[in-house]
Amino acid sequence: MKNLLIDTDPGMDDALAIALAHKAGALDVKAITAVTGNLPSDRTASNALKILDLLGAPDIPVAQGPLQPVSGNYPSDPFSHGSDGLAESHFAESGRRLDERTAAELIVDVVNQHAGDITVCALGPLTNIAGALELDPGLPEKISELIIIGGSFGETPYAWSQATGDNPVSEWNIFVDPEAARSVFRADFDLVAVGLDVATHPSINFREHDLDALRASTTPEAALALRVVEFVNGRGYQSYCSLIDSVAVAVAIDRTLIKTTDLRCDVATADRLTRGMTVVDRRAHHQWTDLPLITVARDLDFDRFLTLVTMQLTK
Repeated sequence: MKNLLIDTDPGMDDALAIALAHKAGALDVKAITAVTGNLPSDRTASNALKILDLLGAPDIPVAQGPLQPVSGNYPSDPFSHGSDGLAESHFAESGRRLDERTAAELIVDVVNQHAGDITVCALGPLTNIAGALELDPGLPEKISELIIIGGSFGETPYAWSQATGDNPVSEWNIFVDPEAARSVFRADFDLVAVGLDVATHPSINFREHDLDALRASTTPEAALALRVVEFVNGRGYQSYCSLIDSVAVAVAIDRTLIKTTDLRCDVATADRLTRGMTVVDRRAHHQWTDLPLITVARDLDFDRFLTLVTMQLTK
């Protein structure tokens, strides 16, 4: 069983990703850290507790990160997850208590406890990971793999057509805190980035027989998935929006689900047009070899992914 820490900003698709991680027998969720992204971190921490209640999960520690990104500027999200961040589900407040440690402190403690045998799935902006890196610069050697939902790399047309940051070329998680993302990209983690190229591909849309299986199920997570699909469809979006973050968790379960390529890439932090852009150097000549070399998902076995998610949410 693989030890897992989830850094997240629930968020509808985050909620389903947490459910997938909890239900998958291949993963042992050791901690959840809440980051400012889809909502401020106090609300994402609250939502993480609510989701654990919904799942009837054991007492997994949840810690809150800072309310603001590294730059201190929290942008407005052009995509709404509902007034509660959970597709207007309005779950009751949890009786669980947040861990007294900060998110960065909890990350460092859990990683050191399981050094060399811990996977981290970062489903939101990288503020907490960057904070943990400041506390423990040796973190990259201790984390087995860091799987992020972040960036757009030009591997498919959806890298640009589905841009989610508040400018033409950025992805939301990187756009919220590009300074944090830059420090993480440069830190020499075994980093796998699942960008918009794959995570927003229309082939991730639930198939009709997946929806039928969700409707036939009595699990609370299946009901939540249907609620999220109804919410995003009602706002003119496709159902892949409900599953973006689940791709990272699925990769933690089964790395063979994705095909990857290694790219020289860094993060733009300044100009209004490009802030948060993951800039890839693809030149055949004169390439900047000092740019970080990261592993990027270029394809996903969509059928196997959807079967995995549907099976776990309905069992």
